[in-house]
Amino acid sequence: MKSRAIETMSSSKNSPREARRFLVTGGAGFIGSAVARHLIEASDHEVLVVDALTYAGNPASLEPVADHPRYRFLKADIRDGEAMAGAMAEFDPDVVMHLAAESHVDRSIDGPMVFVDTNVVGTAVLLQAALRHFQGLGEERKARFRFHHISTDEVFGSLGPEGFFTETTAYDPRSPYSASKAASDHLVRAWHHTYGLPIVLTNCSNNYGPYHFPEKLIPLVILNALEGKPLPVYGKGENVRDWLYVDDHARALVRVAEQGEPGETYAIGGHNERSNIDVVRTICGLLDTIRPDPAGPHERLITFVTDRPGHDARYAIDASKIEAELGWRPEESFESGLEKTVRWYLNNEAWWSAIRSGRYHGERLGLTSNGKTES
Repeated sequence: MKSRAIETMSSSKNSPREARRFLVTGGAGFIGSAVARHLIEASDHEVLVVDALTYAGNPASLEPVADHPRYRFLKADIRDGEAMAGAMAEFDPDVVMHLAAESHVDRSIDGPMVFVDTNVVGTAVLLQAALRHFQGLGEERKARFRFHHISTDEVFGSLGPEGFFTETTAYDPRSPYSASKAASDHLVRAWHHTYGLPIVLTNCSNNYGPYHFPEKLIPLVILNALEGKPLPVYGKGENVRDWLYVDDHARALVRVAEQGEPGETYAIGGHNERSNIDVVRTICGLLDTIRPDPAGPHERLITFVTDRPGHDARYAIDASKIEAELGWRPEESFESGLEKTVRWYLNNEAWWSAIRSGRYHGERLGLTSNGKTES
C-alpha cells in the first residue's frame, strides 16, 4: 500500500468525547456505512473506511460523508496482511471496528468456502495486524485502544417460542455463515486472552434500514413490491426475528467502542420480534398507503417458496446489559423504523436502481432442500 493512499487528517475541534481514529473494515457495507456516517456526523472522530468493494460494498452508501475532512477511504482486503499492516501504520488507529464479512446465509449455503476464507482467515489476518500495531503503542495509547468485533446473534442457533439470547448463551451455529462468524468470535477472544489485545465484541439481531443491499428480506420485499414482482417468503413465514434499525445499531456500536470494557461482550437488539410473514404484510400495508398499486393490494404478490435448509425458527436478544452498563436503548420502534425505511427506498431510487439493473436482480440466492438454486 502506497503512502499516498491515506492522506493526513485535519485536526478535530474540542469535544466532550476525546477524538479518536476509527479504522472501520467493511465500511462500504450496510452496517459499516451507517457506522461511518454516524461517526462523521455525530462525533469528532476521524474515520478510515477499509473495504474490498465486493458485491455488497457500495461507495454510494458513503457519499453523504465522502468529502468530509475527517473521512478517508482505502480499497483493500482484510485477507491481505501487508495491506492491513500498512493501513495500521499509516492511519495509526485508536479503534479498529471490524465489520468486514460475508454475511448472507443463502450465499453461505451455496458457497461456504468464501465465508470461511473471509470471515475466519480474514479476521485472523486483521487480528495479527492490529496486535502488532497495539504492541507498538505507548502505554497511554494502549489504555484507550480497542479492537471491536461486530458479530451476529445467529452464532447462538435457534430459540424456541420462549427465552432470549444473552451474552452468556452457548454457541450453536446452524449455517456455514453463522459457523464462520462463531469461529471469528472465538479467534477474537483468543487474541484477547492469549496476547492481551483489548477487544470488545457485540452480537446483534437482524438489521434493517436505508442503504440495505436488496438480497435481504425487507429491501427485497420493498423493491419487488414496487416493481410488481413476487414477494418470496420462506416456508409459511413463521420464522421470528428481532429487528434492529441500523442507525440505532450504529449508535450502539460507537457507544461500545468508546465506553465498553476490554474483554466484554454486549448483545444488541431492537426489542422488536416479528414473524417474517408479519414483516412482509406490514411492508405491503405501508406501500398501500404511501404508494398504492392500481393493480390492487400489494399482499397479492406474496409467494411462499421452499424453506431454506436449516432455517432457524426464532432469534431474540436480551439487550439489558448494554442498557444498564452503557446507557443505550433503541430509539426506533419497528413501526417507525420500517416507515422510515420504506420512504427512504421510495426517495432514493438512484441508489438501488443501479444495483437492480446490474449486479443483482432480486433473486433468492440459497440452495433448496433438493440442492437446486432458487430463483
